[in-house]
Amino acid sequence: MQRIHVVGGGLAGLTAAITAAESGAPVTLHEAHDILGGRARTAQGPYLTNEGPHALYHGGPHRTWLEQRGLLGPLASVPPVEGTRFFFRRGGVLRRTPPLAMLRLARRAAHRAPVGSDFLGWATGQVGEDGARAAAHYMGVALFHHDPGSLSAAFVQERLRRAAALPPEARYPVGGWGRLVDRMASRARDIGVRVETAARVGPGDLAGLRSDGPVIVATHLESARSLLDDASLTWTGGRTALLDVSFRTRRGDPFVVSDLDAPGWIERFTAQDPTLAPAGEQLVQAQIPLAPGAPRGEAVRRAEDMLDLGFPGWRERTTWRREALASGRTGAVDPPGTSWRDRPAVDRGDGFLLAGDMVAAPGLLSEVSFNSGIAAAVVAVRLLGRTGRTTPGVDLDST
Repeated sequence: MQRIHVVGGGLAGLTAAITAAESGAPVTLHEAHDILGGRARTAQGPYLTNEGPHALYHGGPHRTWLEQRGLLGPLASVPPVEGTRFFFRRGGVLRRTPPLAMLRLARRAAHRAPVGSDFLGWATGQVGEDGARAAAHYMGVALFHHDPGSLSAAFVQERLRRAAALPPEARYPVGGWGRLVDRMASRARDIGVRVETAARVGPGDLAGLRSDGPVIVATHLESARSLLDDASLTWTGGRTALLDVSFRTRRGDPFVVSDLDAPGWIERFTAQDPTLAPAGEQLVQAQIPLAPGAPRGEAVRRAEDMLDLGFPGWRERTTWRREALASGRTGAVDPPGTSWRDRPAVDRGDGFLLAGDMVAAPGLLSEVSFNSGIAAAVVAVRLLGRTGRTTPGVDLDST
């Protein structure tokens, strides 16, 4: 019997494997690492950091997909504003509120923003330059790009509305994203997916897999380009320095420091989920976008300056620290004149399919991985001729 092969065990690969298996297709999932999750892995040990920035947005389609399968699990919400401290760096000092013009802009409908114009130019015409620049810099939290104002106005505005929504849409799996990955992996195995870890697939292996059935490549785009030997698999992404720090609790530490002078974001994740660090400690992540070629140390210094402003005495209180650079691993961004439809297509022809966060699928952050994984699975199932069975929440005949 032919089967579907999924290469990559991150969110996209797991979603594709589950969706395909629920239709009745035999599925094998190949993951190069010893554990599943891709960039949604959570570190082992007392400090439960994620392998990069993630958020599960309340209104997103994959939340419904997860709920229907009992995979969502407990979620941590953004703490009430009155119980936390949310600061904005403006003009080098901390302020309690962003510019009013930025708030007005966040309420503008996304369909009003043109695809062909850059966000900064369009937004300046809407609310003035100061509010437009503040909004562009604020979007570092959802785009991880060093210059959000240079991107498509439609792309940024859609994300600004969701990232600045009240009440906040962002949710976080309690215990880290690894818990969500574990639930998805258990679901996959329960419905018959053959899961193979420490099973690296190289370009020479694809022909053998393809002879057995459709192949879904659910890796980051650089790896997919090499595996499929397809130079057209390119798209623009962000480059972000990550600084994870844990330090002893101090009364009055803020929840968030958002940099409106340049893209940058610091969040105290234990404010909504205390299980991420040992008792008496706070786990904080700084996300500082970097221009191409700029050294990581430049962003780390910026992060430390923001920590100095928002978390007095943090250096003396620090118990643990980790630095990382996420290059091309924070999802797709759309330049002016492009939209998600212009990214590399899911169906690559000849039975090869693509899934991941830089693929032609709609959504914010990890939603792109979920949506492309579902779309790839639907096509793969059709290629096997198994259109008679569907899965909850997925219409195989309309995708």
